[in-house]
Amino acid sequence: MPETGLNLSGGTAPLDCIEKPLAQEGFAFLQAASMRPILQGFGLADWDQFTASWNDLGCDRYMADGGRYRRRRYATFSLSDQEILRKPHQPHYQSRDYNTLNGGIERWFQPVLPEIGKNPALLSILKLMHRLAVDMTPAKQRPPAWHAEIHQFRIEASKDAAGQPTPEGLHRDGVDWVCVVMIRRENIARGETSIHDLNRQRVGGFTLTNPLDTAFVNDSRVYHGVTPVQAVNPALPAYRDVLVVTLRHE
Repeated sequence: MPETGLNLSGGTAPLDCIEKPLAQEGFAFLQAASMRPILQGFGLADWDQFTASWNDLGCDRYMADGGRYRRRRYATFSLSDQEILRKPHQPHYQSRDYNTLNGGIERWFQPVLPEIGKNPALLSILKLMHRLAVDMTPAKQRPPAWHAEIHQFRIEASKDAAGQPTPEGLHRDGVDWVCVVMIRRENIARGETSIHDLNRQRVGGFTLTNPLDTAFVNDSRVYHGVTPVQAVNPALPAYRDVLVVTLRHE
């Protein structure tokens, strides 16, 4: 059943540091020192509880490459001017036009835990994404509500194999807006994000390194991809935790 609606008030400060590069380049990268106060304006709290939930993700068993290096949970929400409403659990679907590796099928992942779906850290990110989508979309093209999908990802590297944050390679997601928030890097190297225009020419790159380093992408204007992550010390656990939020017209 959908959860009780949650008000979207808050976050009235200008967001030029995100919206200007999004408008000009189709993407924006904010380091944690800039991202944290923005999210605090939208009610950021209980970060430790939020990030600890990445230790309880299910194995992604839909990897067409046979890999067992990705863990995840998944949830969907409706975002409007009035509320954030969690939707009943549903499969994640991408066409093969956007995901040549794993697309074309319904993929049922374990749901985001109820308490994490209500966590203030997650809600602050959803509120920010709603604000950006409204600000960046001409009034006549704004939907009454946005369909939001959230993915908790852990990409694991082992002594025998690298972890693939984007196993489908350079791609678009088939949505309107994408946000990737770094949760934690543990004992890994690499994991550089690259941004490419619609002719697949590289136009930017950066590495999400610290918790709350964040990337924003206009999915209609650019492709994105992430290089494999490798264990620094193969004898110890090695992983990359991120939150991915996508928005599209509902």
